[in-house]
Amino acid sequence: MDGDVRLVPWADDDFRLLRGTSSLEMTGHLGGPESEDEPAARHRGYLELEPAAGRMYRVVLADGGGTAGPVGFWERAWRGGTVWGTGWAVLPGFRGRGLAVRAARAVVEEARAAGRHRRLHAWPKVTHTASNKVCERAGFTLLGPVGFEYPKGHRITCHDWWYDLGGEEG
Repeated sequence: MDGDVRLVPWADDDFRLLRGTSSLEMTGHLGGPESEDEPAARHRGYLELEPAAGRMYRVVLADGGGTAGPVGFWERAWRGGTVWGTGWAVLPGFRGRGLAVRAARAVVEEARAAGRHRRLHAWPKVTHTASNKVCERAGFTLLGPVGFEYPKGHRITCHDWWYDLGGEEG
């Protein structure tokens, strides 16, 4: 792990964390708060995620100081191939301490250890300055802007950041 965070595999009790990341403050850059059903469906998906297809984690402070947010990586079709995608969220009380950068670096190592794909991509909205800075500080390379549909029916422009995990293309 990197510094003062550790990644704890997603568990049934982590649903409360998803509820905490579904507020307007946490989702304003992604189209706004989720419906009542969306966090529950996402939680089930995280629990059912096959290890070969990715993993989700709870980011905890190594000194026992609490849970900062979720982070993970998963398979995604991208530009004619399959890559790892990644994303994170840091709860408001934990922001400004570099925890997202450390969590992103830790998830890079988890994706590298999982093998399977050489590339790990993150796609923060171009206007989400904090997430773009996390990508830069965690060592990702900016490829440029791309169009996305997220959530369904909502077009946004994201930056495509990628990290070369080494190994063979897959």
